Amino acid sequence: MMATATVPPPLRHTANPAPVRPANSVRRTCTIDVSWPEGHLADRLFIGRVRDYRTPADGGAGEVLDAAEFRARLAEDKTINAIEAEPAPERLDTLVGVRGGNHLRLFIKQTMPELIERAAPIYLPLDDISGTALVSAFAWSQFHDNWSEQFRQRIGEEEFERLMESRIDICWGLARGNSGVAPGGPQGNPAEADAGDIRNPADPLGWHELPENKGPGFRRARRIDVTRDDAAGLIRIEAAFQDSAKRRTEGRVAIHEYTIRATADMASGKLLSLTPEPHVLPFGECPGAVANAQRLVGLPLADLRDAVIANLKGTAGCTHLNDALRSLAEVPKLVQYLG
Repeated sequence: MMATATVPPPLRHTANPAPVRPANSVRRTCTIDVSWPEGHLADRLFIGRVRDYRTPADGGAGEVLDAAEFRARLAEDKTINAIEAEPAPERLDTLVGVRGGNHLRLFIKQTMPELIERAAPIYLPLDDISGTALVSAFAWSQFHDNWSEQFRQRIGEEEFERLMESRIDICWGLARGNSGVAPGGPQGNPAEADAGDIRNPADPLGWHELPENKGPGFRRARRIDVTRDDAAGLIRIEAAFQDSAKRRTEGRVAIHEYTIRATADMASGKLLSLTPEPHVLPFGECPGAVANAQRLVGLPLADLRDAVIANLKGTAGCTHLNDALRSLAEVPKLVQYLG
């Protein structure tokens, strides 16, 4: 008889709150908050915010270097029905009618390449619409005990089974045979971790203002801290990524959370070291994807958006770790702020 592999328990420990801003650093914070102002069958409201903040050498109050915000309405099938931004990039209106997903990311890259070329802050939350559109419906599971069953009944058994089958092998954690795609679904609740608060009460300037909403709400939050180590010729990076949802009572529950620590060569911009640390993931097998991230070491930071997709696609990577790693392509722009 073949032995059954033991699946380790899923990770359930948040690293929040964010650390106090490092002295002489630049911090980019980025959030997308999703709500349903008119109910779960109506459009979702996406509010994306991003801010670049420089902290001086004394570690005190600094200055906002750049900021942007967008508001978008997406249908249940992820189609963008309306979008506006401040400041508004040229051709933003061309996103209306496009569905969230990898196609949207490619469409933004092809339609507004200047956002990538100049590392405009608004690009990061626009690029994140795709991933957020995919997982944000998870928020309703925190307000309805039988939300999964309601969803199943609404779309029909055949479509539900097709959706479940389509998840298999999209990432390391959902590889065929793993607990997350087991017949009958995973054992236990994949979302039980306290998300904490990304804001640190000891550092009220550490984050931009976060929107609030009534009812179910989802948030994707990112933080990228960048400092220069001139003596060693290094760029030092700490990045954080979390997907979370409001609880019905109070607080938030996390479903995906990583911290990434990295160094890059100041002269060449190449990645020298990379240490992703998973904190919250839905299934016990998920952390196994972390080791493959070392394939990126030695590559230029600016190339990581495409390099992550090329090196860590499918079961070689974790969808959410990949999203966290792709954001390291923002670092060269943040280093420029440091002079």
